[in-house]
Amino acid sequence: MSASIVIVYHSGYGHTKKIAEAVAEGAGSAASLLAIDAEGNLPEGGWEQLAAATTIVFGSPTYMGSVSWQFKKFADASSKVWFTQGWKDKLFAGFTNSASMNGDKLSTLHYLTTLAMQHSGLWVGTGMMPSNSKAATRNDINYVASFGGLMTATPSDASADEMVPGDIATAKAFGQRLATTTARFA
Repeated sequence: MSASIVIVYHSGYGHTKKIAEAVAEGAGSAASLLAIDAEGNLPEGGWEQLAAATTIVFGSPTYMGSVSWQFKKFADASSKVWFTQGWKDKLFAGFTNSASMNGDKLSTLHYLTTLAMQHSGLWVGTGMMPSNSKAATRNDINYVASFGGLMTATPSDASADEMVPGDIATAKAFGQRLATTTARFA
């Protein structure tokens, strides 16, 4: 059985999708994207894709200090999988984006971690040191300085194409870590 990474995410305005794509790019050929639609549903075959994955990566924008309602609908629907422990011992990771540097993104990552733990999963953090010296710039890797999962910040008036290059590079590095960890685990 080959190792696979499925990135299941909701994106309201395109920013979270851009981060999902960067994580997938960093992870390489083992990764696939699974978008939650505007109504909070997976496409046909989505649940089967998640069942076959070695690693499941959750992605959601941070809205009002937590995941989007569309992601929450998906999470609630995963209770059927939880009941049978269908995702037990899979690797999990997560990421979020919001407009503010803080934006209570940690609350979203805690939610994603808790969801993974309820599914009896194993959580993978970023594995990155923060860029927190005086010489650090906004375009450095892990400038937002998260350990538990990937955090990115995009100004509220910026399009997905205007996202901070350092956040995109951090997402790619996170994807590389996920690919390495998934290969070790498998």
